Amino acid sequence: MHCALLLLLTFFSYRSGGDRLFHGSPLDQDLVLDLVLDLDLDMDLSEVLRRVDPRFLSVTIDASLASEERFMLLLRSQRIRTLATALSPAFLRFGGTKQDFMVFSPQRISKLPPHRAALPHSPCSSVRLPWWLEQRLKQDWAQQQIVLTKEEQQNQYNPVHFTELTVDLLHSFSSCCSLDLIFGLNALLRTADNSWNSSNARSLLRYCDSKQYEMSWELGNEPNSFEKKAGIRVDGNQLGVDFTHLRKMMSEFKLYRDAGLFGPDVGQPRDRRADLLERSAPDVDLYYVNGRDTSLQDFLDPEVLDTLALKTNEVLKRVQQESPGKPVWLGETSSAYGGGARGLSDTFVSGFMWLDKLGLGARLGLDVVMRQVLVGAGSYHMIDDDLDPLPDYWLSLLYKRLVGPEVLKLQLVSDSGRSKRVRLYLHCANRKSYPDGAVVLIWMNLSRKPVRISLPARVSSSTVDAFVLQSNQPGEEGLQSRSVQLNGELLKMVDDKTLPELNGTQLPPAEHLKLPPYSLGFFVIMDAQASACS
Repeated sequence: MHCALLLLLTFFSYRSGGDRLFHGSPLDQDLVLDLVLDLDLDMDLSEVLRRVDPRFLSVTIDASLASEERFMLLLRSQRIRTLATALSPAFLRFGGTKQDFMVFSPQRISKLPPHRAALPHSPCSSVRLPWWLEQRLKQDWAQQQIVLTKEEQQNQYNPVHFTELTVDLLHSFSSCCSLDLIFGLNALLRTADNSWNSSNARSLLRYCDSKQYEMSWELGNEPNSFEKKAGIRVDGNQLGVDFTHLRKMMSEFKLYRDAGLFGPDVGQPRDRRADLLERSAPDVDLYYVNGRDTSLQDFLDPEVLDTLALKTNEVLKRVQQESPGKPVWLGETSSAYGGGARGLSDTFVSGFMWLDKLGLGARLGLDVVMRQVLVGAGSYHMIDDDLDPLPDYWLSLLYKRLVGPEVLKLQLVSDSGRSKRVRLYLHCANRKSYPDGAVVLIWMNLSRKPVRISLPARVSSSTVDAFVLQSNQPGEEGLQSRSVQLNGELLKMVDDKTLPELNGTQLPPAEHLKLPPYSLGFFVIMDAQASACS
C-alpha cells in the first residue's frame, strides 16, 4: 500500500589566477571589474543528508483541460508527448479546482470533432492528432481560458461531465510518456449527512479496472476552500472517514488494492483549518505570492523565497506529530496562486522561485514536488498555448538530467555580506548522466552583480560541467522574456519529436567559479569523489 502526505550564453574559459570565468556577455566588464560578493563554500561529501523520491520533480495537468472534453485530445499531440516523456520518471497528477466539479458520465455523447474515434489498443500507437485539428484546438483553448478565468473570478463553477474518452486519453498519455498517473476524484459529491457520495467514483474505478488501467488516486482538491467554492464545509475528521471509505472501495478491485491513495490537496493551511492535516492524509499546496497583485521585485526578493521554509517547516512539524515517518509532498505548487502572474510566472524570472523551491524542498525533507502545471489554464504553465516550452520547462529538464535524489550538506564558510541573493544547494549528480562520486552544485544569482564562489580545496582540482541559464535579453528587461539561453545558445525544440542537445561547457580545474548577474544553473563537479555518492 502506498500512502503519502502531500504538501500540495556564453561560454566559460580558463583564466590565470585560479578563476573559471564567464565570457561572451555584454556584462563581461562587470565580471572583471565589479565583483561585489565573494562566497567560500564547505561541502560534506561523506554523508547523505536526505534522499528524495526519484520522481521528486513531478508535474500536473489541470482538470480545467476537461472543461470541454474535446480539449483533452491535445494530449495526443506529438509535441506535448515529446516534452512530457523527457521529464520521466515523474508523477502526473490530474486535478485542480475543476476536479471537485467533475462527474464521470460513461458513454455520454460528447461534442467532439469528427476525428473522435476509439483509441488504438496500444497507448503509444503512431496515431497522432492531425495538424489541422491541433491548430483548431490550440486556438479554441486560448478562448476557453478566458471563460475559465471569468468563472473563477465570479466564484461560480460549472459542473464538468466527462466520459471514458478523458480517462482513455489520460492513461494513454501517461503510459506513453512513462509517467505515473494520479487521478483526482470529486470530493464535493456529498450525501445528506455530509459524508462522501462514492457512487460516481465507484463507476469510474469499475471502468478503469475493466481496462486494466494502473493508476493512483486522490480525493479532493483544497477542501479548506470548499465552503467558499460550494458552500460546503468538511472537517478533517470527516475527510478521514471519507478516505477510509475510498481505501475500502479500492480494495474491492484487485488492481487497486495496493494502489497509491493521496490527498486531499490542502491549500496554504492555516491554524483554523489545520485539522485537515491532523485527521487525513493531505497534499499541501504552497505558493509564494498572489498572482493578482505581485511584482517583478517579489520574484527576486530573498525574503519572499524564505517564506517557503517557514510554511514548509510548520506543515512538516504538524504532520510528523500526527504521523511520524510519513512522507510529505507538495501536491500542487508554482510561483503564484490564483492561476499565476501573467508576464512573470511564464517568463525567465520565474525560474528563481522554481529552482529555489526544488533545492529547498529537497533539503527540508519533502519527498515529491508537483509543478502546477505542465498543461492547463493559467499563467504558470511550463508549455505555452502554442505548445512551445517556456523557461521553467528547460530548467526542469536540466534538473531531471543532472540532479540525483541524494541531498548533501553545503554551507557558507564566509562571505562579504548580502549573500541571500545567492541561493546554493548540493546533490549527488544523476548517475544516469555522470559516474559515481560526482556532485552537482545548484545555484542562483538574483543580483544584478556577478558573484564569485570559492570551492573547497578537495574539489578545486576537478573539471566542472557548467550549465548556465540566462535570459536571451540582457539586464532587468530580459527577466520577463519567455525565452532562455543555455551557455549562450537559445533553447528551442528541433522539431515535434526532437529536443536540442543540452550540453554543458567543460571548465578546467580552478579555485573559483563565477556566477553572471541574473542567472541560474548547475555546476557538475565530476571528480569530487564523494563517498556519499558512490
